[in-house]
Amino acid sequence: MAGNSFGQAYRITTFGESHGGAVGVVIDGATPGVDISTADIQEQLDRRKPGQSSITTSRTEPDTVHILSGIFEGKTTGTPIIMILYNADADPSAYDEIKDKFRPGHADYTYLQKYGIRDWRGSGRASGRETSGRVAAGALARKILEARGVRVLAYTKRSAGIECVDFVPEEIENNPLRACDPVAAERMLEKINAIKDIEDSVGGVIECRISGIPAGLGEPVFDKLDAELAHAMLSIGSVKGIEFGAGFAAAEMTGSQHNDQLDESGFQTNNAGGIIGGISTGEEILFRIAVKPTSSIARAQQTVDITGAPQTIRTEGRHDACICPRIVPVVEAMTCLVLLDHTKRQHAMHA
Repeated sequence: MAGNSFGQAYRITTFGESHGGAVGVVIDGATPGVDISTADIQEQLDRRKPGQSSITTSRTEPDTVHILSGIFEGKTTGTPIIMILYNADADPSAYDEIKDKFRPGHADYTYLQKYGIRDWRGSGRASGRETSGRVAAGALARKILEARGVRVLAYTKRSAGIECVDFVPEEIENNPLRACDPVAAERMLEKINAIKDIEDSVGGVIECRISGIPAGLGEPVFDKLDAELAHAMLSIGSVKGIEFGAGFAAAEMTGSQHNDQLDESGFQTNNAGGIIGGISTGEEILFRIAVKPTSSIARAQQTVDITGAPQTIRTEGRHDACICPRIVPVVEAMTCLVLLDHTKRQHAMHA
C-alpha cells in the first residue's frame, strides 16, 4: 500500500507487521563510504525494544538487526541498504477472541474502511513495532550527522500530569521514563504504575533539542524544515500534536514579545525554536510533541463488531502503560531522517 516511504534524497521504506514474520527497512540514498557497524544500529534499536521496565510491554523481542545489503566491510556502498528484524515473540492467539471487534483508539475500524481487509494480529501495520525500521534507518542518519557536529536529543518532558523541572541530560538514559529530571521521573513512574494497576494508561510530552544545524537548512513554502519535522513526528502512531519554540504560548504573546530580535552577537531569544520561514536560523531547534495514552488497556470499554453489533471489549495481552520512553528513540530517528534528507538537498542545490 502507498504511504510506506519517507524522504527524498535520503529515502526509507519500512515493511512488516507486528505479528508477522519480520519488520524492517529499505534505505536508498545513503552516502557511500560511511563507517557503520551492526553495533551502531543495534544500540539505537535496544533503546526502542520492548521489555525495558514495569511500564512497558513484557513482549520479549531481542530486535536483533540483520543487514542484508548495502554495507560491505563496515562501510556503506551507496547501494540500497536492507535491514530486517525477525519477530521472535509474536503471539497472535491473544487476539483471537477480539479479532472481529474494533478496539477503541486503534486503527482497526479505519484500516477496514480503507482496505476492506485488515491484519487483526496485534495492530498489524499500524503497530508501534513498525517504528523499529525507522530507528534502524535513523541510526545510520545519526552517524552521518554526528560526524558533521549535529546532535539530536529527545526526552520525556511530562507524563501522568508530572512535568520535569530540571534539565539533566546525563540522567535521561538512567531512568525508565527517559525523563530529563530524575526526581520527576520517580514521581512519574510511581503514578504510572498506580494507573496501570487499575487497567489504564497515560501519555505525555516529548521534547527534542537539535544543536549543530547551520543557518539556511530547509526549503521554502511546502517543504519547510518545521513542516517536514511535523510530518515526521505526526507519522508516529501515538503522536497527536507538535509545537516549536514558544509553541502555542505564542498565541498569547504580542509581536514584540515573540519576535526574536538580533544584535551583533546574534538572536537574543529563540521563541521561533530555531526555524523562521521554514529555514533554520542556526540557533538550537526545539520542539515538543503530544503523545496520547496507550490505546490498549485491559479495562472494559464499549465498541461494536464488524457487523455493527454493540460489544464490550478488553484488550488483553502485553502492552505499554506509557509509550513515552520507547517513543524517545523514534523521535530522534525521525528527526535525523529529516535533517539528513534536507542536508543532502541543500548540498545538491549548491553542487
